[in-house]
Amino acid sequence: MKNIVLTGFMGTGKTEVGKVLAKKLGLIFMDIDQLIEKEQGMPVTRIFEERGEKAFREIETEAVRKVSGMKNLVISTGGGAVLREENIINLKSSGILICLSASPEVVFRRIGSNKNRPLLQVPAPFQKIKELMELRRPYYEKSDIIIETDGMTPLLVADEVISVLPHLNDAKAGEKNGKC
Repeated sequence: MKNIVLTGFMGTGKTEVGKVLAKKLGLIFMDIDQLIEKEQGMPVTRIFEERGEKAFREIETEAVRKVSGMKNLVISTGGGAVLREENIINLKSSGILICLSASPEVVFRRIGSNKNRPLLQVPAPFQKIKELMELRRPYYEKSDIIIETDGMTPLLVADEVISVLPHLNDAKAGEKNGKC
């Protein structure tokens, strides 16, 4: 079975859905941000503060390269991992790239006041969410499948992912079920 790679904007449910999917499918769950934190010995927010976003993206690219060489995983990426074409290529080489999508309002409701989101530590986080989502949309649209998560629990999203996986049923590869 190919890896299942969950991407999408922050707050769309990648980590929680990934855990549910891994359990349902008997796969290993791998969260890229958690892997980075373990390897770097510090939280992502501190990496951003001390080394900057550019350094974080380099570390993230190396982590993506590493997990892309593994099998039987459900991988949760950071929301910006797809900003580098190299990451998309590596993730797709061993997996099906699934974008979890949510409206800016839902994302803000889920994470707007979270201090562990370095890109949202600005005076107007809702506006920043909308700007970043628009900027990243073309990258997220490179996913094989897109699933809208508004109003859904992680269990329902996991079931939706399973129902559209091309290698588990008759769905066609490359089908998109929403917007990202």
